[in-house]
Amino acid sequence: MARSTVPLPPRPPRPPARTQPASARLAAAPRVPWGWAAAGAGVGLLAALAVFAPAQWLAQGVARASAGRVLLLQARGTVWTGSAQFALSGGPASRDRAALPGRVHWRLRPGLHGLQLQLQADCCTAAPLQVQLRPRWGGAAARVQDQQSDWPAAVLAGLGAPWNSLQPQGRLVLRTQGLQATWAAGRLLLQGQAQLDLLDFSSRLATLRPLGSYRLVLQGGEVPTLQLSTLDGALRLQGAGQWVGQRLRFSGEASATPERAAALDNLLNILGRRDGARALLSLG
Repeated sequence: MARSTVPLPPRPPRPPARTQPASARLAAAPRVPWGWAAAGAGVGLLAALAVFAPAQWLAQGVARASAGRVLLLQARGTVWTGSAQFALSGGPASRDRAALPGRVHWRLRPGLHGLQLQLQADCCTAAPLQVQLRPRWGGAAARVQDQQSDWPAAVLAGLGAPWNSLQPQGRLVLRTQGLQATWAAGRLLLQGQAQLDLLDFSSRLATLRPLGSYRLVLQGGEVPTLQLSTLDGALRLQGAGQWVGQRLRFSGEASATPERAAALDNLLNILGRRDGARALLSLG
């Protein structure tokens, strides 16, 4: 017996596929994180600038901080490791300038307690000078490692009057002991001691050479003090001073040994106001 076949009903036609607008397709596509990329590039650029910041930036900062009196000329390298010729100047409007022979080299590194600074002068330091710099709330602190260095007095002529007239010659021997400076709330606090010996001092204003050797002692404390004394020589200098606020007030006198009074008379007239055989020294 033959099987009967029932025809199936025809399938309804499929609706045409819907095409999304171009704007919808773009919105659905994964976005490239351009903001994060730009931020990463900026951070990378800042890091590169920090690591490879040119030494000239440091030279400009030192000149601004010292009102143009301390200059780092022909700076080479980076802020972190570099060298320059160290010079003293009378300021932006002054033509006076005197530089150390050779170059000064520095190495600046971050540490657990701030920044570690090493300074080495070709002319004047047997070992690098070590300084620890620490930022503090509302200020900063600098601690100088105990050390000794030997500098030419002629560099002082760059500071202008009265050094440009004196044109000093001799040696400046600097010794520090527990020296620390702290800047807080616009006030400078000093601790420890610095001793500066001016040895075999001479000047173009006097034919007598040398005039003598002298010692300046800076003593820190609640009120830092400065003491001037004569070690030896025909020109006798003595005086004392202290810091009142941010200003140094110093008074002293200069005189000559009796056998050298005539030879040093003109120099005494320049050093200070005459009071008989003495010249009175005053600052501040």
